[in-house]
Amino acid sequence: MELQIDKLERQEKYKLLIGCVIPRPIAWITSLGADGLLNAAPFSYFNVASIEPMMVSIAIMRKPGGQPKDTARNIAATNEFVVNMVDIHNVDAVNQTSADYPPDVSEVEALDLSTAPSTLVRVPRLQASRIHFECRLHQIVELGTPTTSDLVIGEVVHVHVADELYERGRIDARGFAPVSRLAGSTYATLGDLFDRTRPVYEPKMK
Repeated sequence: MELQIDKLERQEKYKLLIGCVIPRPIAWITSLGADGLLNAAPFSYFNVASIEPMMVSIAIMRKPGGQPKDTARNIAATNEFVVNMVDIHNVDAVNQTSADYPPDVSEVEALDLSTAPSTLVRVPRLQASRIHFECRLHQIVELGTPTTSDLVIGEVVHVHVADELYERGRIDARGFAPVSRLAGSTYATLGDLFDRTRPVYEPKMK
């Protein structure tokens, strides 16, 4: 099967990408509007972008008509956000915040989600998460002509990890029990773990 991109409709491209690029980690982002309204929304176009400086990236698709989503607009206005990591214990709450709430309604208030203050940014953290990345905006890259997605690159300035998940400088993956996105309405847990040692290149002797 070969698929010509210029022959595919938008929905076909969408289904192809989210069906092939799996599993995808989820960023449960809290952000503050210019009016102080606290927003929470999940995004699965999320990953590590850089180690030094420590950065993450989130692609936030725009609404029909090219309007930025609340999260992208808030980050552009305040230059701050928090990535609250998703696990098996909070995934139901995460899913609830994916509903299309009006801009003047806070998902956090509507769902009665508990928050905690951050250390270096003004945006609160969600207590339902056990790992948080406090971020400051590094750059927003507009993708598409006209723009259809805002690629947000944030510098991680502070991290919170629950004590039970941090051991000898590493995260306990099984204890973390992260949840990822697949296609459609399907999520996935960590599943089986296995190791593969990274090989060392050794040139053949002539």
